[in-house]
Amino acid sequence: MIIGVPKEIKNNENRVALTPAGALELIKHGHTVYIQDNAGLNSGLNNEMYTSVGVKVLPTIEAVYNIAEMIVKVKEPIEEEYSLIKENQLVFTYFHFASYEPLTKAMIQTKAICLAYETVKDASGALPLLIPMSEVAGRMSIQAGAKYLEMPQKGRGILLGGVPGVPPAKVLVLGGGIVGTQAAKMAAGLGATVTILDVNLNRLRHLSDILPANVNTMYSNEYNIRNLIKTHDLIIGAVLIPGAKAPNLITRDMLKEMHPGTVLVDVAVDQGGCIETCRPTTHADPVFVIDDVVHYCVANMPGAVPYTSTIALTNATLPYAIQLANNGWKKACMENNALKEGLNIVNGKVVYKAVADTFDLEYTDIDTILH
Repeated sequence: MIIGVPKEIKNNENRVALTPAGALELIKHGHTVYIQDNAGLNSGLNNEMYTSVGVKVLPTIEAVYNIAEMIVKVKEPIEEEYSLIKENQLVFTYFHFASYEPLTKAMIQTKAICLAYETVKDASGALPLLIPMSEVAGRMSIQAGAKYLEMPQKGRGILLGGVPGVPPAKVLVLGGGIVGTQAAKMAAGLGATVTILDVNLNRLRHLSDILPANVNTMYSNEYNIRNLIKTHDLIIGAVLIPGAKAPNLITRDMLKEMHPGTVLVDVAVDQGGCIETCRPTTHADPVFVIDDVVHYCVANMPGAVPYTSTIALTNATLPYAIQLANNGWKKACMENNALKEGLNIVNGKVVYKAVADTFDLEYTDIDTILH
């Protein structure tokens, strides 16, 4: 199969979808890999590192899309890429369709095969291609939150871990999944007092066992959230419903209950966000303030640490990319149910129900296409 790796063009997106090590594995299986000129440079991976393992470098993004049967990306295509995607071309990337209707409709128009990293689900129910970036984003959420709690950033002026004689900051984490767990670990390690909420009691029991003593678990409901936001300094939104829009757990009216300078970090923003007042921001312009509450809502947080993120992402995606390249998308998805779960849009038809429901679009059962 001919595999193409374009340079990411989303604002401050420095990751690349495939490392030289990953490309070598695909080439060893008999596939041809093309990469756009300097696509890996911001991840510390230069052209020579790719050509040394047999990757062919193309000068433009148009050339990569034009030649490839499978496009491997990091982030969803943006508007200037829509017209480059061809009918029957397999696009393997993070899509997060439920958060952006124009992208969904554009991909329907292309009649491409859209296989989304974030909905690939294994037999245990885990999301193996979301986990590595969720780990990065969860840890980064605390780094960012700690920075924006500083007074020059319009925060409360609180040091996350405190000092002897002065209590630490209070951190509230909404959601006990991968992002929430990593955020809680990071905040606890810095000395903050942490409360983590989830609706799954079994998950809360597990978190209670594995997290440090300065992390408290609590059942998530509106009553508890409304009480906790009055006393917490940093609030992390870490809620995920695979393939669907995240629910708004913090509403506009709740901001008035928070201390001025409270910081909100909505890691779920690329899936619509779990904080009503959040809207996607960029690394270039990451925050805005509403009702004296600082909102940090960068939709591609791991893009700021591209070396770590690129290696972690390729480690996770490569086995699936090899299956797709070896067998073709249809056979690969028939043989591997995890990959089948990743199919969102196929030849103009929405085959992932949560996406269809979000935008009131016609839903097509994927089995009618595969069999």
